[in-house]
Amino acid sequence: MSTIADVEELALGLPVSERGKLANKLIASLPSPLVDDDENWVEEALRRDREMDENPETVLTEEQFFTSLREYVRK
Repeated sequence: MSTIADVEELALGLPVSERGKLANKLIASLPSPLVDDDENWVEEALRRDREMDENPETVLTEEQFFTSLREYVRK
């Protein structure tokens, strides 16, 4: 088992409950997206929030966002 493809094949062969446990362990092993040396993400989030308040016509609904995302992924 020397490649990611081998690991993936073995993992996908597990029962659903075991795959779920493995997925949780893998996700928990990743660094948090909120832990960042660069704290500018807070300022960026606040800027975007202000931008949405000032220009509500630019805000996407959840459905619009996911439709757009699916279209982007298909490209």
